[in-house]
Amino acid sequence: MEHQQRCKKASYKLPTCITSTNPVNNFSRLSALPSIVTSMTKTGLHLVNLNSDLPLLQHKVVKVRRSSELGISENENGTFSYSELDTCDGNQADHDQNQRVVDLLAAFPGIETLNGLVGIDPATLSRGGRIDYLAALERQSAWLQALLQRAIIAVAGEAPSVAENMWDGIDDAEREDVAAALRLSGNTAQMRIDVARTLVNHLPNTCSALAMGEISSAHATVIAKETAAAIRDGISEFAIYHIEEKALAHAEFHTPGQVASKIRTTIAQLAPIEFEEVVDRAREARRVSCYNEADGMATVVAILPAQDAQTVMKSIEAYILTMNEHDEAEHARSRSWTRGTDSRGTDSRGTDSRSTDSATSTWSLLSADNKRADALTAILSSALAEKIDEVRPHRRPVTVNVTIDLPTLLGLAENPGQLSGYGAIPASVARELASDATWKRFITDPQTGNLLDYGREKYEPPQALVDFLLARDRTCRFPGCRQPASRTDIDHAESWESGGETTPENLGLLCRRHHRLKTHGKWSLVSNADGSCNWTSPIGKNYFVPARPINESV
Repeated sequence: MEHQQRCKKASYKLPTCITSTNPVNNFSRLSALPSIVTSMTKTGLHLVNLNSDLPLLQHKVVKVRRSSELGISENENGTFSYSELDTCDGNQADHDQNQRVVDLLAAFPGIETLNGLVGIDPATLSRGGRIDYLAALERQSAWLQALLQRAIIAVAGEAPSVAENMWDGIDDAEREDVAAALRLSGNTAQMRIDVARTLVNHLPNTCSALAMGEISSAHATVIAKETAAAIRDGISEFAIYHIEEKALAHAEFHTPGQVASKIRTTIAQLAPIEFEEVVDRAREARRVSCYNEADGMATVVAILPAQDAQTVMKSIEAYILTMNEHDEAEHARSRSWTRGTDSRGTDSRGTDSRSTDSATSTWSLLSADNKRADALTAILSSALAEKIDEVRPHRRPVTVNVTIDLPTLLGLAENPGQLSGYGAIPASVARELASDATWKRFITDPQTGNLLDYGREKYEPPQALVDFLLARDRTCRFPGCRQPASRTDIDHAESWESGGETTPENLGLLCRRHHRLKTHGKWSLVSNADGSCNWTSPIGKNYFVPARPINESV
């Protein structure tokens, strides 16, 4: 019994750190910095720029991984306990290994932590321990990537590229040194150099977060890339700091792609006029190209304004939906014919029903990618039958959803709009799209932008409630999933059979894969009134998905 209790709980101390994100507050806490730096040094942590450790810490010392993510709870005596979520098999050595991984996951990244992980075979761990081991290695990888940025700068120098576009710069000698050492192409090496320069010269908090393992290398790269153009255009240091803080906060619960969308929205909100100019310049690069490939194939690439690209994709999805419905009808008709056939597969009219069934099943056997490719070809082929003068510019046979606030719609403000499936768009483009749209009323929180109400309640989900959920969630609510609302199911977080109600609080969007995962895969979901939700995996790992304000991209 005593052994089983030890299996369930073990205690250890967590280091103290500064958690404030306000640089002014951090200056008042500098007395705590020596102990933090000492703790970092003992664990082998080396920050990105050793000559500027204190300024980095004055900006922000990235917090230790939240204890709730690690299955850690605080005791009355100030210690922290880890609750083992897997069934204890009575093996104290195995439990010690799992607890060791938890300790290493909570520790600062560094040589000692890495050495500890190297000495553990993940195959011997419990399921929960293996996930912790994976997360701990990812933190170590981020720390090593922070060191790599320093090494690249040491070779290539801190001076920015002299090219007009910093991502197309040519610093021949330095670039070729990096390319040869890392076995990269020249263009890829230049991209790595530009990312390192942007991080080290302009984004110290991102460097710190990377060195602490709080964000991945992919997160750091998109933060650097998305802010690069604004930095090049001379955006203020305060604005850069604001963009960086928003991006780092968003990275805690979101994928790199979602962080990129967040940065675009933040830049558009901080500098709407400059954002409009950037979008206007980018439109000049729109083009369609065709490249021949092997095996009778070719690649078609289209660089389009976001709203036009959404029109293309919505048209393709609408075509696929129509074909799916037609295919299902043909299958139903084929089954009815089959009931009247003889043993040879011939019906009373002499028709071979087997050939009919084979023909009608062709579409259903195609993959989603195949269907999109065939749909594009079919739509364009159909357009060739029309006269050119009948093809009107900007004709939109499908709905393109855009969100815009009332002052901007009336021309009283220039706040960016939100294009469903993309993100921030200039106010002028949002007004153009909204001018021919069918609008539905939604009530939003003026502070958070979260949707609050849909206007009515019914026993069965009314269309207004469906529209509300589509506008509130916009994508599948599983962590990191970006399947758009058009490809999702409306799910009861608490099933109807278990007493769950058909209300905004209990309903949400899930793609078919994650809907099945919840229903049959032993994942559980708790839905909150603001649209946020908490997922719990079969082994007890918790994942929080925050609400999405209506004025932010997904």
